[in-house]
Amino acid sequence: MKKILALILALAMVLSLSCVAFAAEGEAVDPDTIEDNMTSADNTYEVAFVTDVGQLKDKSFNQGTYDGVKLYAAANGLSYKYYQPANGDQATDDDRIDAMQAAVDGGAKVVVCAGFLQEAALTAAAIANPDVKFVFIDGYPLSDADGNVLANVAGISFKEEQSGYFAGYAIVKEGYTELGFSGGGGGTNPACCRYGYGFVQGAAAAAEEMGVNVNINYSWLHGASFSASPDLQTMIEGWYNNGTEVVFACGGSMFASIVAAAGANDGAVIGVDVDQSFESDYVVTSALKGLSAATSWAVGKVYDGTWEEIGGTGTSLGVDDDSVGLPTATWSLENFSVEEYEELFAAVKSGEVEIDNTVLEGGDIAQAATDYVTINYIE
Repeated sequence: MKKILALILALAMVLSLSCVAFAAEGEAVDPDTIEDNMTSADNTYEVAFVTDVGQLKDKSFNQGTYDGVKLYAAANGLSYKYYQPANGDQATDDDRIDAMQAAVDGGAKVVVCAGFLQEAALTAAAIANPDVKFVFIDGYPLSDADGNVLANVAGISFKEEQSGYFAGYAIVKEGYTELGFSGGGGGTNPACCRYGYGFVQGAAAAAEEMGVNVNINYSWLHGASFSASPDLQTMIEGWYNNGTEVVFACGGSMFASIVAAAGANDGAVIGVDVDQSFESDYVVTSALKGLSAATSWAVGKVYDGTWEEIGGTGTSLGVDDDSVGLPTATWSLENFSVEEYEELFAAVKSGEVEIDNTVLEGGDIAQAATDYVTINYIE
């Protein structure tokens, strides 16, 4: 990984990854000040974004990725546009292909596609448009039917298990012992599975160090579409009513239902992907990954002549790239210090602390229980 990537990602982490990036002249830019819908004079749009399921402004995965598109395009005088596949959370591969082709027909030189559900559609679109570059966020290298790797697709993924570990460890060190994890994708989303497994591992490590018993409600229910819903809110309210103190809200727009449940029960919430403390006082910390910075970096490869470094390959970003972590400037933790967090971060980076990144079948985490952690796996 080149030093410029580490520099961009490290800087973004310091500034909470989701809020600020740097314009060409070096001044800070808040992506929320950049229009989501710009008007191109010739009605063509050079940098495109195709959303994952859920809303564009989900204050999480989609929004964090699109922020990277906007920041790069605005800083470099490029036109940009987002495309949402038809039929919302019921979108088919054909709907996704249509959205990608609309982006290409609209003049896109690079199309950023968010989420692992894009795989089949992105493969078809990349084959049909070999001169267009595709950035697959939360993705991996793709191949055609003959096994030929598609050089116009760059897979960018993250080591979410590391960020989840930090969150689980910190929250137990803070003094919470009744935890919850509510994940998106129904247990089939690799990124959410890594977040969840890392969270349990971190909680278990802290519990063993402290000699305390931790209970975790763990479920993929009501999160298949990553959407807010009354059923999800009701389930989480039940958790809080029965003693859960803090819930890891791991699934895009699901955050809204979980925060509402926390607000009704004076509970705490852990955000995901971006720093969600700005959205609610009930958020005590967030498990971050550098969506905006990584997206901007990957799009930039199309324009600086170095696409071959990432095209046709997979890039996995973690502590070694300073692209995952916790937002120490905004968390509300009082018993777990920044110094302790920095020591833990360094231990993970050095390999002293090892974190399993296995994506467990169906997202079933029950077998991860330890002498100090009891998991109530809710199906």
